[in-house]
Amino acid sequence: MKKLILFLIIIFGCKSTRNTFKNMDKKIVIAHRGASGYLPEHTLEAKAMAHAMNVDFIEQDLVLSKDDVAIVIHDIYLDDVTDVATKFSDRKREDNRYYVIDFTFKELKTLQVTERFNPKTGEQVFKTRFPIWKGNFKLHSLQEEIELIQGLNKSTGKNIGIYPEIKEPEFHKKEGKDLTKVVLKVLADYGYKTKKDNCILQCFNALELERIRVELKSELFLVQLMEFSEETKKLKHFATYADGIGPWYKQILDKKVDGKFTFTSLVSNAHKLGLKVHPYTFRADALAEFSSFKEMMQTLLIDVNVDGAFTDFPDLVVEFLK
Repeated sequence: MKKLILFLIIIFGCKSTRNTFKNMDKKIVIAHRGASGYLPEHTLEAKAMAHAMNVDFIEQDLVLSKDDVAIVIHDIYLDDVTDVATKFSDRKREDNRYYVIDFTFKELKTLQVTERFNPKTGEQVFKTRFPIWKGNFKLHSLQEEIELIQGLNKSTGKNIGIYPEIKEPEFHKKEGKDLTKVVLKVLADYGYKTKKDNCILQCFNALELERIRVELKSELFLVQLMEFSEETKKLKHFATYADGIGPWYKQILDKKVDGKFTFTSLVSNAHKLGLKVHPYTFRADALAEFSSFKEMMQTLLIDVNVDGAFTDFPDLVVEFLK
């Protein structure tokens, strides 16, 4: 009986304090495309699994369909995660790629989603992950994912947030569409409007993220994603409109000296400007310069003191931070 009581205290006692967005001082765990180390990325199944792992935020990459529905998928292409080339072989563009924006939401719903693969060779990218072409996974909209996460929050007593990304805004503008306005409306409709709400909005395009703050007057927590080394010189400007940065983790590492990593000044410079730092991507099956996933987590989360992590293996990072 004592063990049962202790178990109930642990389970239910944690519900009221877990994942409160107001406390941004804690290190946060962001499920990168969901629990994508275990299930095909950006599927509702991967998002439900991530929610069960008690992450702080779940990521949504967003592009538009032909009929202006915000679709959760990593980029503007379909042919590296779905069977579009089989079902709609005549719908590819001159570059031989299949674009989300060329299909209606109804058409997109007919596609089967699978583990990421090379569309030229058909080979699975991460070979030890969920078997390619197994299961019955589908694409979904931002609305559908928000309703899943908010529904799970209600039924479990958790308060897990969303971390959407505006993908390729310039491409969408050339196609005559304003992805950002569509996304901001959906977010507002579901109660995500200010920094008090459990939502962080990100984008690689600095002009677009600044537009979100200045022209569109969004009060959301904004994170400027970074990919290139020259962007590290723009932190002061990023701080005029963004609340944090999302650098590639290699922008943080310098070199190893006597078996220990040394670091660039990126994290310390960002912190001096009041910017949170959420690097990407922590992968247990793609370690590169690290000898183990534990070394990667220790080096970035503790030694250099970043504020959070995008990870395909959220359960491992949650457990490490405990």
